[in-house]
Amino acid sequence: MIKKEDVYKIGRIGKPHGVHGEVQMQYSDDVFDVVDANYLLLNVDGILVPFFMEEYRFRSDEIVLMKFCDINTEAQARELTGSEVYFPRKLAEEGTNELSWAQIVGYSLIDNTTKKDVGTIVAVDETTVNTLFEVNSPEGDELLIPASNELITAINSEEKTITINIPEGLLDL
Repeated sequence: MIKKEDVYKIGRIGKPHGVHGEVQMQYSDDVFDVVDANYLLLNVDGILVPFFMEEYRFRSDEIVLMKFCDINTEAQARELTGSEVYFPRKLAEEGTNELSWAQIVGYSLIDNTTKKDVGTIVAVDETTVNTLFEVNSPEGDELLIPASNELITAINSEEKTITINIPEGLLDL
């Protein structure tokens, strides 16, 4: 069985496109196009199910039109609408030299100065001028930490940690 910690979210299935089983997929990471993988994982009723890609074509920087094997009608495609799409971490790490923002969700953030665990990265907000890590602290607080490459001192994919120089006083706010 595929475990949630072995995958990371890359998108969500939208509405069907046409009548032959094609769907629109909004994606945040195009790793499926970069890495040699022939399937994606969809969350179907709380279970991660592999769906093999027959073909796809990019519609924009955020939307891809995807055709899965054995999904051949609009009705079958409609059943997938709203499903979250995941990609195996192991395939992504083997196939690319760099981690994407989507891949680091679930990593622990470590303060370089104190060496303490600040919390777990639950999302990366790229909607503002400065990219931010959305972090849940061990105490249950929600924190926003700058995700600047200049502040990151180390990334350990095996331990799933990111060590960062947190600006002084930021955690006291």
